[in-house]
Amino acid sequence: MSALADRTRRASRRAALAGAAFGFTGVAAGAFGAHALKARLEPEALAVFDTAARYQLLHALALLASSWAIAQFPGRSARASAALFSAGIVLFSGSLYVLSLTGVRLFGALTPIGGVLLLLGWLALGWAALRDTPA
Repeated sequence: MSALADRTRRASRRAALAGAAFGFTGVAAGAFGAHALKARLEPEALAVFDTAARYQLLHALALLASSWAIAQFPGRSARASAALFSAGIVLFSGSLYVLSLTGVRLFGALTPIGGVLLLLGWLALGWAALRDTPA
């Protein structure tokens, strides 16, 4: 196996593992919010928590798409999409989780940064499909 093929395979695997981990924790967070937090949080805070879980789950699937794209379109764009989705989930959903659970509004400042990273992840994924050479 060539060095490029080995690197591509590792990057694809990392993206798939990240997608699976974020998917698992997103489902757990959604269930936790729907059951354990329903009686403990105000409706507005619960809605923020639900938004965090929803975006986490959607972008866990995007990471699985990135894993596939890395294998199909080896290049920087597909690998960048996985990194951008991962960082975006952490900042976007993570800041919303902390905001909803603590009420500390300062964490809300990280949310738009995470949102921009998620948007850039979609652009990188599209760019990979448009420009990078299929395997």
